[in-house]
Amino acid sequence: MDTNRKPGTQAVGTVTDEAEEPGAAQPWAVARGLIPQRGPRRLLAVAFFVNMIGNGLYMTGAALFFTRSVGLSVAQVGVGMGTASLLGLVAGIPVGRFADLKGSRETYLVTLAVQTLAMASLVFVRTFWMFVVVVCVAQLANSASVAARGPLIRGFAGPQPTKYRSYLRATNNLAGSCGALAAGVVVQLDTRAAYAALILGNAFTFLACAVVIARLPHLAPVPAPPMADRWMALKDKPYMVVTLLDGVMSMQGQVLVFALPLWIVGQSDAPRWIVGVCAVLNTLMVVFFQVRASRGVDSNAGAGRAARRSGLVFMVGMALIAVTGGMSAEAATALILIGVVVHTVGELWQAAASFELSFGLAPAHAQGQYSGLFGMGHGLTNAAAPTVLGLLCVTWGAPGWLVMGGIFVAVGLIMPYVVRWAERTRAEAPR
Repeated sequence: MDTNRKPGTQAVGTVTDEAEEPGAAQPWAVARGLIPQRGPRRLLAVAFFVNMIGNGLYMTGAALFFTRSVGLSVAQVGVGMGTASLLGLVAGIPVGRFADLKGSRETYLVTLAVQTLAMASLVFVRTFWMFVVVVCVAQLANSASVAARGPLIRGFAGPQPTKYRSYLRATNNLAGSCGALAAGVVVQLDTRAAYAALILGNAFTFLACAVVIARLPHLAPVPAPPMADRWMALKDKPYMVVTLLDGVMSMQGQVLVFALPLWIVGQSDAPRWIVGVCAVLNTLMVVFFQVRASRGVDSNAGAGRAARRSGLVFMVGMALIAVTGGMSAEAATALILIGVVVHTVGELWQAAASFELSFGLAPAHAQGQYSGLFGMGHGLTNAAAPTVLGLLCVTWGAPGWLVMGGIFVAVGLIMPYVVRWAERTRAEAPR
């Protein structure tokens, strides 16, 4: 959010939703905040919801498609996906800058077209090298898409971008869960036709998303100041530090989906079915409480405080999980569930802080390249997360959970100071 903007004014280059007629009764779903008012924000939410259904399909069933349908080994899939993830990181900043200059809507449509073609091409993959080429193209397009999506969301989000991003995160989690459930049916069928339908279904969601995005109005790029640096994001040291710290904090997302299942199965006496319960519990909390958790996170300073709170809460949640190693099944189950609830509270605050900082510290005319940089930071730390969490939480055990929690606390305590540094450099910059 632009903290220098006066209350009630609209940011340059933004488009608001259609206003309701004075005195007109709002539909129940709009009044309850379940859907935005008619206009760009609703269209954007619908587009992302459809796209995230496909993402849930792909994330849940892709590994099985590549191994059981294409015939690749687990090692080959790991190498190919890892290579694609690292290669994809290079696309964010240049595509983000292109979106700043030429328009985020049009740039995003191009990335969706490439993703549609790349994803559909996967059904024709028969060899390892074909697989590597296609997934690299898909990942490059995905990273470019994330960078182009940043200024698009900021441009249509209105005066409360963090609240709108929180709303999108809640609905996207719901959509991803729907996709995962559908993928479960595919996995149960376990046939070539079913896996091909999964891949083509994901490709179709990119196309459907593009059809909805095409209905949005053109979002004019924000003019850059006369002496603005073309690649200013790469020279913005405070923002790069914020990106790194937020990336480390974002590793918390892998705690429940990677470290916790391995801990439950290998180190605790809790029943294995609780893995699914934890995933559902986390998803439901995000769906119902993400928007509420964003309240008060409407400035860079507020985001710094939210990051600090989240680090402390992560420590409590991870400590609860860490002590379950030698407990009875009943006690371990209860503490793990409580730990998941506590951890998810921290996740809600961390996500809200991340949304606000990614927008609030980025200049209006360079939202795209800053979004690309922010995405690069998250990509690098998320790529490292399985290794770090595997060594600490799974291999080392209870002490490792506490060390990881301590890292989150330290990052959270540092964040407000770095945010103030970033704001100070912006206040001192020539206008």
